[in-house]
Amino acid sequence: MPRDNSIKKTLIIGSGPIIIGQAAEFDYAGAQGCKVLKSEGIDVVLVNSNPATIMTDKALADEIYLEPLTQETIKRIIKKEKPDSMIAGLGGQTGLTIAHQLAKSGFLQKEGVRLLGTNVETIDKAEDRQLFRDTMMSINQPCIPSDIAVDVRKAKLIADSIGYPVIIRPAFTLGGTGGGVAYNEEELLATAKSGLDASPIDQILVEKYIYGWKEIEFETMRDKNGNVIAICSMENLDPVGVHTGDSIVVAPALT
Repeated sequence: MPRDNSIKKTLIIGSGPIIIGQAAEFDYAGAQGCKVLKSEGIDVVLVNSNPATIMTDKALADEIYLEPLTQETIKRIIKKEKPDSMIAGLGGQTGLTIAHQLAKSGFLQKEGVRLLGTNVETIDKAEDRQLFRDTMMSINQPCIPSDIAVDVRKAKLIADSIGYPVIIRPAFTLGGTGGGVAYNEEELLATAKSGLDASPIDQILVEKYIYGWKEIEFETMRDKNGNVIAICSMENLDPVGVHTGDSIVVAPALT
């Protein structure tokens, strides 16, 4: 793919602290992203809250900001550095959420900053539980019994309908923060409340808990022309119910 010569200066949102669901592979991906951009003669502005990362090496970016990964921080740096573009996908959940909020508020458009890679519509479909479910249904993909709730009362009705145990999945949170498994009504009410409080859009998915199933993953890449390739298959030695961050994974899948 030929280089887009309109891209002169790109801001990259880094991967932040090393916790489950954040940093690690995102740090490696971010470092590679910085190298590629610099090799094309593009100025790189990196924002990261974690100095103990590969991507914060001075050789990888033209300007490095070790500051909290918040909307306010990114806004201030954009106004100072005036990048023409921004990459959020290399920063994991935190980067995507910040980019989504800045785009939805109109800030990126006002400052003339293009969001490269994952666009706002795609972030919506991946993070908004209702939009994701609707997308899967529209292409006839099988879905675990579930429904969307925006209050505790609706969450209880859904759980009563599909049966316990259920898992609560808040929208737009890192690693399912605020969610959890409920085996009865008492646990559901508490978990639904914490999930709604954690979600920036006050939305949770109440889903049948399929603990004990075998978990197999595929990593795929897709270009703008719709070409898709599965670059890796992975099999978790632990069943569904053990968080991916705590599970042993074998690649390629052996089953």
